[in-house]
Amino acid sequence: MSRTRFGLFEFDSASGVLTREGTPIRLQPQPARVLALLVERPGELVTRDDLRAAVWGEATFVDFERGLNFCIAQVRAALGDSAESPRFIETIPRRGYRFIAPVSAPANVVTPRATSVTDGVTAPAGTSAGLRRRQIAIVVALLAGVIAAGFVHRQVTTTRSPVRVAVLPFDNETGSTAFDLIAGGVADATVARLATPDRLQRIAVIGNAAALHRPRAFRDLKAIGESLDAEYVVLAQVKSDGGRVRLIAHLIRVSDEAHVWANTFDRSEFPLDVQGELAESIAAAVDGKLAASSPVPASR
Repeated sequence: MSRTRFGLFEFDSASGVLTREGTPIRLQPQPARVLALLVERPGELVTRDDLRAAVWGEATFVDFERGLNFCIAQVRAALGDSAESPRFIETIPRRGYRFIAPVSAPANVVTPRATSVTDGVTAPAGTSAGLRRRQIAIVVALLAGVIAAGFVHRQVTTTRSPVRVAVLPFDNETGSTAFDLIAGGVADATVARLATPDRLQRIAVIGNAAALHRPRAFRDLKAIGESLDAEYVVLAQVKSDGGRVRLIAHLIRVSDEAHVWANTFDRSEFPLDVQGELAESIAAAVDGKLAASSPVPASR
């Protein structure tokens, strides 16, 4: 079956369309293909090699690790899921992923026996008059669909100015200078992930302005926002209990300093691939939250 349902979501693997309670959720083609493969095999381990072959192809030379991390982060952001406490996608370290939510077919829509109604008189669909009226009804329905699709397309493609987002240096609160490079590395990678070509259409990211590098005790988010004309800031802290290390990321609206999003990421180590995964998770969450909170201006 191409259409599946899990939780509040419905997904059509043939078209790559994901909806939550009927509302479409933006998902790029590659992440959609990754989700399709996972939901086709619920409860099973889908290996990284399976995903490489199905989504990228054996003959495609790409940065597969970065591409897969990007896709998984995008899918998780779309589903509101997390690697730390997964409800949909479970990470099997160094092996692959497993879709852990129950999957079912969408509720069937019962179609009434075909009849044609004109001026209050119902004619059997098998008669010539009924067939003609049925054809007219189909044409009318198709025209209505074309008009509705044009309206939706016009609304979605209306020009929207990119949202200005400043990324502050991430703070090392572990007490060990060994984590300075980790905090800086994840912050730099987050700037890079927010500045990918597809996201630059929606986000104007600021990551190296002098105003961002003031000591934490002297930071004034509203002053930073005003000086850089930034609407939101991203910041994070790295903490440690001596065993595991925790990164806490925040997206804050400058106007009222309210938290729009925050999440914690616990890791035992932070090699470059983990830093990239965390940066993509943060960037995908920020992108998703800003898209949801930024209304499209009305067409003129």
